[in-house]
Amino acid sequence: MAEDSGKHLEVALVAAEQVVWEGRAKIVIARTTEGDLGILPGHAPLLGLLQGGTVQVRTVDDEYFVAAAPDGFISVANNRVSILAENAEMGHDIDLEEAKRALDQALSTGTDSEEEQEHVRLAEARVRAAEKAS
Repeated sequence: MAEDSGKHLEVALVAAEQVVWEGRAKIVIARTTEGDLGILPGHAPLLGLLQGGTVQVRTVDDEYFVAAAPDGFISVANNRVSILAENAEMGHDIDLEEAKRALDQALSTGTDSEEEQEHVRLAEARVRAAEKAS
């Protein structure tokens, strides 16, 4: 395994209360406050703030998944990618129709407070992740 360690990424997607997914990947794509970021093996170290709500992963087995992770941090060092988010959920686990209803409800309550804005960001991320996963 040490021989091929430069050919893949060790990825951990962690929410506040649980590990959502961890494994080996060929590429991780995320949007940060600096823009879209594609991370391949050998990527330079970085620490960034997530923005945009979804993280995409292509595993070493060529499986593809999308996760909702509306706010959080991404860290890359030594072919290890850590994604830390208060809320994170696999797109294939999200019911798209329920997510759309939750988004409509969040938008109808308004976006005046930071809490309401956070609720809208989470709802939007869940819809995007569910749409990309289907």
